[in-house]
Amino acid sequence: MAAPLNGRARASIADVAARAGVSVGTVSNVLNRPERVSKHTRARVEAAVQDLAFVRNGSARQLRQGVPSVVGAIVLDIENPFFTAAARGVEDRLSRDSHTLMLGSSDEDPARQARLLQQFEEHGVRGVLITPPDETMTAIEQLRERGTPVVLLDRLSDHPDISSVSVDNVHGAKLAVRHLLDLGHTDIAFLNGHTSIPQCAERRQGARQALAEAGADPDSLVELTLSSLSSEGGSAAMSTVLEEHSEVTATFCINDMVALGALWSLRERRVAVPSGMALVGYDDVSFAPVLAPPLTSVRQPAREMGFRAADLLLGGGPAQQVVHRPELVIRTSTAG
Repeated sequence: MAAPLNGRARASIADVAARAGVSVGTVSNVLNRPERVSKHTRARVEAAVQDLAFVRNGSARQLRQGVPSVVGAIVLDIENPFFTAAARGVEDRLSRDSHTLMLGSSDEDPARQARLLQQFEEHGVRGVLITPPDETMTAIEQLRERGTPVVLLDRLSDHPDISSVSVDNVHGAKLAVRHLLDLGHTDIAFLNGHTSIPQCAERRQGARQALAEAGADPDSLVELTLSSLSSEGGSAAMSTVLEEHSEVTATFCINDMVALGALWSLRERRVAVPSGMALVGYDDVSFAPVLAPPLTSVRQPAREMGFRAADLLLGGGPAQQVVHRPELVIRTSTAG
């Protein structure tokens, strides 16, 4: 028997062969080339597999075949539905070639990302899809130099040999803030993350550009930096806006999770949306249309982005930079 797993010994291919009274080679043929084995012998082996609850060792088979069938992916926060949808797109593409997804969340922590990259490399993954938590690319470039292909997801690559799939975040943020300006709002808050995260820096740039292009002072934007791009972070930041910036009548949130938390805070303080505070999110995740009120948000094609990133990884070839165009989806959180 193989080493215990969760307190139970795991059956090996030799155990199956012994139970069925056949050779290990015959068991291997039943598992991989059943047409080579007689119906009677195949039935005995299949019964032994069932009796022993045998599970084939995919990693060992992968090593024998010399073609890795597992792809690793590291996202900023798997609790964010945007990344869940992107991961589904990745999985949809991988399944076409019978590949498996190994998914990890860096939680916006470079050290955690480094540990995940090491684990993926130790598992011999075919390649890695990654949303880096900052601008540092050293570990990613070293991984690629050691022979593991890498594609950036939700981040534009500035490396000529690394493909990426991203969205024009500057344009997306401009759409959000222009919408608020068009509604007559002049005092606008921006609930953002640390600008060491490229997406946060790009959306900040777009928000400020929208103000400048409208003839307003970009410095009039009330910016709050969240320690976490989560609903909890959004709730705390909105409380600060209400307590310290009473002039603000509209808020642009770095993502829909932050907007969800902001909405909680507004509801607790009985501030009506949008008459007391207009609210715009970013990502247009699955829950955005069913909030009360439904959330205006900048839509990113998350699932399509994940699918395309996986396709680039499996396809190989010259590096490509795929940049999607976001769109503003207007709902009653701004136009009630």
